[in-house]
Parts: sequence; structure tokens; C-alpha cells
Amino acid sequence: AVDESELLTVPDGWKEPAFTREDNPKGLLEESSFATLFPKYREAYLKECWPLVQKALGEHYVNAALDLIEGSMTVTTTKKTFDPYAIIRARDLIKLLARSVPFEQVFRILQDDVACDIIKIGSLVRKRETFIKRRARLLGPKGSTLKALELLTNCYIMVQGNTVSALGPFSGLKEVRKVVLDTMKNIHPIYNIKTLMIKRELAKDPELRTQSWERFLPKFKRKNLKKRKEPKKKNTKKEYTPFPPPQPESQIDKELASGEYFLKERQKKRKKMEEIKAKQADAIKRRQEERNKAFIPPKEKPVVKTKKASTEKKIDIEAIKEKVKNAKKKKLGALPEEEVKLKMAADEKKRKKK
Repeated sequence: AVDESELLTVPDGWKEPAFTREDNPKGLLEESSFATLFPKYREAYLKECWPLVQKALGEHYVNAALDLIEGSMTVTTTKKTFDPYAIIRARDLIKLLARSVPFEQVFRILQDDVACDIIKIGSLVRKRETFIKRRARLLGPKGSTLKALELLTNCYIMVQGNTVSALGPFSGLKEVRKVVLDTMKNIHPIYNIKTLMIKRELAKDPELRTQSWERFLPKFKRKNLKKRKEPKKKNTKKEYTPFPPPQPESQIDKELASGEYFLKERQKKRKKMEEIKAKQADAIKRRQEERNKAFIPPKEKPVVKTKKASTEKKIDIEAIKEKVKNAKKKKLGALPEEEVKLKMAADEKKRKKK
């Protein structure tokens, strides 16, 4: 009896055996080909590295052609090609070259354990300015966010124009796609990077392979969302009824109810005139009342009697007499007699000295 957990896991260091000619000795029956266009600014680089591309594809017996007039690259199988999947890898190789991925990374696609993923991000955001900001967020300051993502996923990532090209193992490509799409949905890549770092540490523990990792992974909540202000006037919905509302009465129905419908034209006109005259009379009466308001005298305030000064307080006559005596002694604007005599003596001494 074998434990189910051992059947689900792949042994460390195990690799799938390489596909050789012995697996397909007769080769392919039909010729397959793929072509892709490349932008003008890639022409100079492709000229330089094309011999290396032909050499790398020649090992797998795949032909490569570069057409500079049309601006296209073509790969085709030959009679010697024995690996049916080689043409698919060659197709991915020319696609990555057209999307500004350097050849030093591109040739890795020919390995068995390496794949590529081209994520289109141009149509995920409506506004161009918002798209540029979020794409810059994916790169990070001086490319630090992208570098951290590459180290955690073991993938090479290239952000170019409206696409993101990723090259690496299948498990890493899955994580890269998730991070890129979340970033375009306004979820910062740092949250996904933190989750990947925790997963990397948990994967080292063999006991946790069969357990759920939900309790270890962080759960981020949005804190910057403001609560919607409730309106002052709330419209309460009425209870749903399957029956339609009653039909409003027409003018004829109203006339029938009041008996006006059966009157003659002359009588109807007379009735209308009477109603108009009654309205006019009410309006005139209201206007006259407003005019008469100006002639109504205002109410006079009642006269308030002043209280008599209380004679209870006694006047100190002697104190007043002393004040009067002191005032008589002092002359307004003049010095006292003693000060005048001293001043006169000082002036005489000055004269004698001269």
C-alpha cells in the first residue's frame, strides 16, 4: 500500500527524459511553418543575432528565414525534423524576438522545462494615463519590483508597450500572469510578492506539503475606501403589487360627475365667466388688504414712569467745604508761593555771577 500523498508529489531532482530520434525514427509527414512580423526598430538587432538564431534552430532541424523587405520572420520544419513540438518552440522564439526579448534569454525556450507567456495588457485599462501609471508600478522604482518578481518565480519578464513577455517554468508563469493582471486591476504587486515569499518558505517544509496554507497566507483588506455618504432624503420603495395603478379620470369623466357635461354651451360659458370673476374679486380683495396695511397706525409703547431719586443718602457738607477751600488756595496753571520765591532767588544769583 502506497500513501496517496507520495503519488501526488514529484520526487526532487526528477526530470522527464529528453525526446530523441529513437522515439520518432520516421520523422514528420508534412511541413509546418509559422511567420511573425517585427517592428522597424528591431531590424538592426535581428540582423546581428540572426546567425545565432539559425544555429540554435539548426540543432533541432528547423529552418529560419528573415525577410527585411516585408519585416517578417519565418520558421519551417525539414525532412530531418523528428520532434513534432520543435516547430511550436521555434514559433515562440520568433514571437519573443519580435517583442524586444534579447537572444540571450530567448534561446532557453528550446529547453523542455521552459515555456513562455505573452500577456496582453493594453485593453485592460480604459484611460491611457492610468495604464501608464499601473505599468510603471509593475516595474517599480529602478526596476526593483520586477527584479523581485523574477527572483521569486524564476522567470525572465519583459514589459514592452502593450504586452508583458514572460519566460520560465510553468509554475512561475502562472504566478507572473496573476501578478500582472492584478496590477492592472489596481492591486499593488507588493501584496502578491509577500504571498509568494511566504509560499517559498512553506514549500521547504515537507510536512506542510499535504496541508492547506490558507492560515499562513496574509489577507489584505482595502483601507482607503471611504464609506458612501447616506442621503438626507431616502427614497423608500413601495411594496410591489402585481396590479397596475388606477387609471386617472379624464376631463369627460369629471364633467359627468359634476353634471357639467349635460349643460348647454351658453351655460358652460356663463359658468366659466362667473368662476373667472370670482377669482378676480378675490385677487382685488387681497390686493386692497395689503394696501390698507400701510395706513394702520403702529401700536404705541406704554409710558414707563421714572422712579424718584431716593433722598435716603445723606450729603456730607463738611467734606465739600474742605474741597472748596483747597481749590481756592491752588491757582489754576500757577505754582505755589514757596516755589515762586525759590525761583526768584535762583535767578538773582545767576545775574550777580554774570
